[in-house]
Formats: sequence, C-alpha cells, structure tokens
Amino acid sequence: MSEATASVSAHRTARLVGGLDGGRPAYRALADALRLAVADGRIPAGTRLPSERDLTGPLGVSRTTVTRAYDVLREAGYLTSRRGSGSVATLPSGSLRRGPAGLFPADPAEGVIDLTCAATRAPAGVVEAYERAVQRLPAHLSGAGYLTHGVPDLREVIAQRYRDRGLPTSADDVIVTSGAVAGLGVVARAMLRPGDRVVVEDPSYPNTVDALRAAAVRLRPLVVDPGGWDVEAAERTLTAASARAAVLIPDFQNPTGALMPDEVRARLAHRLRATSTVPVIDESIVEIDLEGGPAPLPFAAHAREAVSIGSASKSHWGGLRTGWVRAPRGGLRDLVEARVSGDLGAPVLEQLVLADLMQRSPGLTPERRDGLRASRTALAEALTAHLPDVRFRVPRGGLSLWCELPDGLSSTALTAAAEDEGLLVAAGPRFAVAGGLDRWLRLPHPLAPETMTEAVRRLARAAEQVRAGRPAGGARRTAPRRPRRPLVA
Repeated sequence: MSEATASVSAHRTARLVGGLDGGRPAYRALADALRLAVADGRIPAGTRLPSERDLTGPLGVSRTTVTRAYDVLREAGYLTSRRGSGSVATLPSGSLRRGPAGLFPADPAEGVIDLTCAATRAPAGVVEAYERAVQRLPAHLSGAGYLTHGVPDLREVIAQRYRDRGLPTSADDVIVTSGAVAGLGVVARAMLRPGDRVVVEDPSYPNTVDALRAAAVRLRPLVVDPGGWDVEAAERTLTAASARAAVLIPDFQNPTGALMPDEVRARLAHRLRATSTVPVIDESIVEIDLEGGPAPLPFAAHAREAVSIGSASKSHWGGLRTGWVRAPRGGLRDLVEARVSGDLGAPVLEQLVLADLMQRSPGLTPERRDGLRASRTALAEALTAHLPDVRFRVPRGGLSLWCELPDGLSSTALTAAAEDEGLLVAAGPRFAVAGGLDRWLRLPHPLAPETMTEAVRRLARAAEQVRAGRPAGGARRTAPRRPRRPLVA
C-alpha cells in the first residue's frame, strides 16, 4: 500500500498567495506567489497542490488563470504532474538545500559577532551555585556516580516546575539527561525504529532534525507559518502522515518564536490521539517568556501520552549541559533502558548546580529578562532603520527574530557576504526539513543592545554586496575565519 501524499487545501493556498498584483497578468502573479511559497518551504516539496478547478473559487480567478500559472511553475521546475497524484510541488534540480548539518557556530576571532547560537550568557550567581554544590557533593561520593535517573533533588525540582505550570508530575516521571538533544536521542532509541514516519515542524531546530535523521526515520514536514500553526493544515498533515511520533515545539517555537494557544494544543492533541501518533514535545525554550502574562498549559496536559523534553541551556546556562525527559505515567522504564546504551548519567556536580539555580529561579531572572528585551528592541529598531525591506514579527518570547528577506535576496548568499563583514548568522535553509527557506534568516538577540545594532549594520553592508553582485570573499574581511565546530545547544 503506497503512502498518502501530503496535500495543501485550496483555502490555505489562497491565504499563502494573498492578493494578486493588479499591475501584471494574474496568472504570472499567481505563479510567482506559488513559486515563493514552495521555495520558502511554506508549501513543502512533495505536497499535492489543489486542482485547477478547486483553486478558482478561493482565489476568485478563472480556471484559465490557474492553468497558465501551473504551466509556468512546471516549466520552472516547481511543479510536477503525476497521473493519479495531481500536481505536486517540487524544487528545481540543485535547489534542494538544507545547508550544512546542524548549526556550526564559529570559534570567532576578535571583532567577529557570532549570531549562529540562540543562547544566553551564564546568569549572575552561577559561581556561588557551584560553591554550594561542591559543599553538597560529598553526600554523593560514596556511590558509583552513575545516577541513570538523575540526582533525586533535581528530579523533584523539575517535577515541581511541571506542577506549578499545571501538569501533575512526580520525580518518578523524570530522568535527567545531558541536554535536550541527548534527551531526544533517548526518546528516539526508546520508541522509534528505522523507517518509522515522524512528523517534524518546518522550519525547525536543525540539530533536532539531524538527530532524527540519524535514527533513520522518514520525516514528514508540518509547516509552521511565521505567526504560528494553521491548525487545519496541521491536522491534515498529521492525518496524511500516519506517523509514529510528532516532534513539536509549541512554546516559542525555534526559529519562529510562535507560541501555540491552548485551543490549538487541544485540537492537535485530539488529532494525534486519533492517528496513534505520540507527541514528543520540545520545551527547551518554554521559560523564555519576555512579556509575561497567562501561559498555556504544557502540551502534556492536553495529551497524557506526550513525552516532554526540557533543558537548562536557554533558561540558565548551556555550560551546565543538563536537560531532562518527562515521561507519561509508567513510561519511564523504557526510556531508562534506552538511555544506558548511550550514557549512564549526566554529571552529578552540574545537576546539583542546576537544582540550586532552579530552586532560586525556575526560569529567567527579572534582570536577564529585561536585558533580553532591550537587546530584542535594539535588533528590531536597527532592522527597521538599516534594512527596512526585511519583514519580521516580534514574538512574545524566545531568543530570535525570524526574518523574511525581500524577493531576490538569498539568505545563503547573505550569510556568506556577512562573514566578510565579521558577522556570523545562520541561513534559512539550515532550518528547512525538505528544502527551501532561502528567503528567511534567523537573527538571535542574546548579545548587548549596542552589539545587536552593530550586527545589523554589518548585515546591511553584506546585503549591499549581494545586491551589487559582488561574490563573498572579495570584500574586506574584518577578521580571519576559523574552523567551525558543531553546536549542540
């Protein structure tokens, strides 16, 4: 039995197309809008488009207009007609790029601004937390140190945080891991087999996508718009995929920053249950709420079968290399058995440090929240001043702005030119599951406001290079490049 082909509804296609430019032929405007939607990944490659007849009503155009637009897309390599499958979105030969595996931040030379990593500096008080943890360490030295489940005190603090957020949890539901990606690896070993279908958001965190590819599963993209999830389109994707699992980032999604409302969580939880798809929920950014206000319930409050993955890397400090997995009631044993094939436990001292920090503040301190807000404001204002044709939304939380570049400006070319200006950024294709997103750029804002402003000035100079047709490497380089190493944060 062949797999179902993912499809996009006529009404969603019309929303993606928007208003057709009245200054040129309607078929050409429609073809260009659809081309951009496919190239950007908003309509993933392999998706069946609506029939010519079905699209006429929502768009308010004639069938001849749609037919001619589809013909243009076929000639350009963005559409393929298959008997029995209708018209399927494709990418031209050579354009199926995702960029290098994962994210590769540099070991930057002096004067280089590195915005490839959306993570913050260590908060005040970390040294003191280590000093207190060292005093508590002797109590753990009589054992072997292989705490496969994790330090009990930390597991209880994590469980309490879930309870505070409205999700009943005990320490027996939690294991401590060496970060969120390590936690995903544990989950993958416990519940996935090679060839299983897994739904993953598109765009998504690159290291998550690569961890899933390493598990030899088949990925099915679920498109996330810049403003969040189209619930009807997401339900269609989940139904068509019939997947073993769905990896979602409902809290300040990386890279878009979108926050999934409770009503959407409830609908998707219902659809996941109906399709026997296990929700795997990445909550590593949940504490980065920069505006405050009522927070949605954890996704697992809507889906008791959900497996939740958390991390201290964004809320506290990546140097702790500590995360966790919350399993459904009674589901911890399989995770522990899968975990020991990769490692026997996270470092005890760092777990004691994190327990100390979380007891004092489960997420961002007010000082760090104010600092991140100021940096985000500086980034947004600098973009408006120096790159006014770049479009973006300012989300309620998260550590980045997901920026749409104007037509004709490639983020791949822009990131290469930016390196010549002493700025390191991650191009859109690195966040793509099935190719595309080359008109998108993720800009984190973890650095000081004045540094964020300078970063945009350098980005604007790089954009001038690209628009002028000057190849990267020909401009003055602020500092020499150095070898890059993978990011796991």
